[in-house]
Amino acid sequence: MLVLLVEDHRLLAETLIDYLATESIDVDYASTGTQGFELATTQTFDAIILDVNLPGMDGFTICQKLRQLHKIDTPIIMLTARDQLDDKLSGFEHGADDYLVKPFENQELVMRLQALVKRNRGQVTQKQLSIGDLVLDGGSQQITRAGKSVEVSPTSFRILNILMREYPDVVTREAMEQELWGSDVPDTDVLRSHIYNLRKGVDHPFDQSMVQTVKGVGLKLVVPF
Repeated sequence: MLVLLVEDHRLLAETLIDYLATESIDVDYASTGTQGFELATTQTFDAIILDVNLPGMDGFTICQKLRQLHKIDTPIIMLTARDQLDDKLSGFEHGADDYLVKPFENQELVMRLQALVKRNRGQVTQKQLSIGDLVLDGGSQQITRAGKSVEVSPTSFRILNILMREYPDVVTREAMEQELWGSDVPDTDVLRSHIYNLRKGVDHPFDQSMVQTVKGVGLKLVVPF
């Protein structure tokens, strides 16, 4: 596995690089946001470990540009000293897949990296799913609604894929978590954040919503009349 680490704290970076080496994980390193962005857009990685507070370009901006401008779907774990829900939401809205608050256990980082890379490699590559005016193209990893491009995080893309695949049935939160994370389910805020990101892209710009909550059960898609 080859990962890109973008972290301006030199001691932390050196510690992480040494530890990841013991887990047979190779690391390319950048100490500024500008350097990290250049590496992420010119080389291929299995995952990216991205600090939020970086000189040159902050982690949120890097993540957003990688997702929206360059259409890079490499799994991204954001590292930050912030632990407020709003900060997590911001990370997911900008396209992050996971979030670790400093200080964290190196073993947990490795477990999350391995889970993200495994899921990314095993993603469904169906050519196209369509429900009403909503279209998901698994080949190009693009979503459109009413002909307009919809931007969501990679994990939110997978949630929509599940909902479209199971339409018109309800998908329980437990079933969704199991498919997304297997036995390594993160805290409940993570799923909620990705669902919020999905609604922000699929529903908020339009007059009628398609992602519907079934109270106490889960989610389903509905076609507006």
